Amino acid sequence: MTSRCGSEYKSKFSSILAQGGSQVVGETLIRFLDKVCEHVQNIKSNLDFKKIEEFISALENARCIFVMGAGRSGFVAKAFAMRLMHLGYNVYVVGETVTPRIKPEDLLIAISGSGETLSVVNISRRAKEDIGSKLVAITQRPESTLAKMSDIVIVLKGKDKYERNHELSKLAPLGTLFELTALIFLDGLVAEIMNLKQLTEEDLAERHAVLE
Repeated sequence: MTSRCGSEYKSKFSSILAQGGSQVVGETLIRFLDKVCEHVQNIKSNLDFKKIEEFISALENARCIFVMGAGRSGFVAKAFAMRLMHLGYNVYVVGETVTPRIKPEDLLIAISGSGETLSVVNISRRAKEDIGSKLVAITQRPESTLAKMSDIVIVLKGKDKYERNHELSKLAPLGTLFELTALIFLDGLVAEIMNLKQLTEEDLAERHAVLE
């Protein structure tokens, strides 16, 4: 049985195509890509390089690195954890069954656009206040609960998932812009660390999984 929801969307899309010419398929996609490029350029122009240096130093000095995020930010966290592993760091994803206990000499990286996601805030508070671990927040809200408790705050300003911007919401709903820019920023950070450590793609490939 076709779901009613899916069937309604398919019918609406077919109707638009049948009308011929009221809207060209692909226009919204191009507008979305233009908006992402504009957003990344804005992030690039407002980077705090002192904070980035502190972030890299925290990575270097940590015994182990723990990363976390909720929802799509969690996928970004896992992607970053994978690259940190490729770079040679001892890294774990919070919530995985093989993740060990965090200790005071460890680093927790928490990714949350709003900085108010309950699970992320609660786990971060426990690591920071109860354990004494160092905490890095990657967020778009420097005034958030997560940012205020963190040792280092990387601000990536984007559309807050609670922000009401009708036009932008039609292109990039909820936390889309933050999640994309967080991924791009963290991949850029990987490139920076590769350069600092004089690592090559071949060096990273040696640590890449073969049991796939």
